[in-house]
Amino acid sequence: MEPVRTCVGCRTRAPRSALLRVVSIDSVLVPDERASMPGRGAWVHETRECVDAAIRRRAFVRALRVSGPLDTQTIEKHIQRKG
Repeated sequence: MEPVRTCVGCRTRAPRSALLRVVSIDSVLVPDERASMPGRGAWVHETRECVDAAIRRRAFVRALRVSGPLDTQTIEKHIQRKG
């Protein structure tokens, strides 16, 4: 039985392997492809729609429990390369 996580973008539940873990390092959103970086992580589908929805709704800020804005350029570039 594989662990299930909730996408912070679309709020649907999915197997952990179908989602990308994202962490915040010095207020920069960084993709954690191996899901092994320390600290809190947020899970999101690797689609432009889910990432945009999470950024628009400030879901990454809430899920990662950080104060202030996050730099989303790294995660946006990652999604562009994948898509």
